[in-house]
Amino acid sequence: MTRYADDLSLAHQLADTADSIAMARFRSLDLRVESKPDLTPVSDADTEVERTLRGILARERPDDDILGEEFGASAATGRDRRQWVIDPIDGTKNFIRGVPIWATLIALMEGDQPVVGLVSAPALGRRWWAATGHGAYAGRDAADATPIQVSGVRALADASVCYSSLTGWEANGRLDRVLDLLRTCWRSRAYGDFYGYMLLAEGAVDVMMEPELSLWDVAALIPIVTEAGGTFTDLSGRCDPNGGSAVATNGHLHEALMRQLGTAQG
Repeated sequence: MTRYADDLSLAHQLADTADSIAMARFRSLDLRVESKPDLTPVSDADTEVERTLRGILARERPDDDILGEEFGASAATGRDRRQWVIDPIDGTKNFIRGVPIWATLIALMEGDQPVVGLVSAPALGRRWWAATGHGAYAGRDAADATPIQVSGVRALADASVCYSSLTGWEANGRLDRVLDLLRTCWRSRAYGDFYGYMLLAEGAVDVMMEPELSLWDVAALIPIVTEAGGTFTDLSGRCDPNGGSAVATNGHLHEALMRQLGTAQG
C-alpha cells in the first residue's frame, strides 16, 4: 500500500487514542449523558473523543477539512478537497447502557468519495479497515491484520439478512416489504449500527440495510464493504455516501434485494 499508507497509519493512531478515551468512560458510574436537539443522546465520551481527534488532525493534517457528528464541519469543503469524517461513538445508546457493540468510525474523503475507512470497536477487541484499491482487513490493531471478504451467497432465500430497527422502515414506508424479506430469507437479525456492515464485510451475514443515515454513519463503512468485495448504495441505487440511507450486500444479492425493497432500481 502506498498512496494511502500514511493516511491509514494516522487513522490507526486516531483509533488508538479514541479507544483509550472511550474505554475509560465505558460503564463508568459518573458518565454524563445529555440530549441533543434531535433528542438523541450524547455522552461526555462522545464529545471528548471527537474533540481530541480533531486536535490531532489539526496538527497532523492542517490542510484537510474535518466533519464530526458532535461539532460539525471545520470548513466549507470543496469538491476536490480532502475531509476527515468522524463519528466518535457509533452506537451511543449501546455505550450508555453498557452494551459493548459500539465503535469509533474514521474516514477520509477525497471530494465526495470515501477512500479510507476504519472502524474500531475496543469493547469487542476488534477493528476493521480499508483503503481504496488495497483490500479490507480486520484484527485487534494494525499489527494484527487478516484480509476479509464478503460471502458467496447468491439467493435471498439462502441469505442472512441484517437490518436496523423496524420503526425506521415503517417511517420510510417499506415495512411490509422488509417483513416479507425477513419471512423468506434464511435468517434475520437486527445487529444495528456499524456492526451489521462489518459482519457483511467478513462474510458472516449477506445483507445489511438502513433507511436513515448521516454521512458520518457511513463514510468509514463504504471502503471496508466495497474493498471486501461487497456493494454499497443508497435506497435509490446510487453509490452516494450522502444519500441518507444504505443498502449493503455481498454484490450477488444486490439487484434482487433492491427489487424486494421497491427501489428505483426495481
